[in-house]
Amino acid sequence: MSLLKILEYPHPRLRIKAVPVAAVNDTIRQLVDDLFETMYAAPGIGLAATQVDVHQRLLVLDVSDDQNESMCFINPEIIARDGAEITEEGCLSVPGVYEGIERAQHIRVRALGRDGNSFEMDAEGLLAVCIQHEIDHLDGKLFVDYLSELKRQRLKKKIVKAQKQTSVTA
Repeated sequence: MSLLKILEYPHPRLRIKAVPVAAVNDTIRQLVDDLFETMYAAPGIGLAATQVDVHQRLLVLDVSDDQNESMCFINPEIIARDGAEITEEGCLSVPGVYEGIERAQHIRVRALGRDGNSFEMDAEGLLAVCIQHEIDHLDGKLFVDYLSELKRQRLKKKIVKAQKQTSVTA
């Protein structure tokens, strides 16, 4: 396994829409393992392949407190949603930023697992939020896109300035 580099906002490659995974094979399973290792090391609770500059429809997550409920979703699609709730979200691609975002309270998702078998599951609460957040990444969308234009522009300036300062001192 290996740690992968996580792209940070406003990197333009975060806006690339991921393509479906054609076949679940050893290469895809290795990517799943690398995504888990990267996510846990970050540390985070979810990571989409797009965030590590791999533009295939694949995400991993683990919303448990003790990191023992790892889940993999290949070619995920939300087939039903209802309710709405605002939850504070953060993102490994937008470090240090947390904002309240409105998302569906309950979802039903269909995907392939690491074994290549299709499954459907219902999710609510943090799990539903995380799945929606990561699928947005696969569609080239970030949680900051839900913010007002003014707030997003201020955030972008702040992040770009911090990135420049980091690269000067590195």
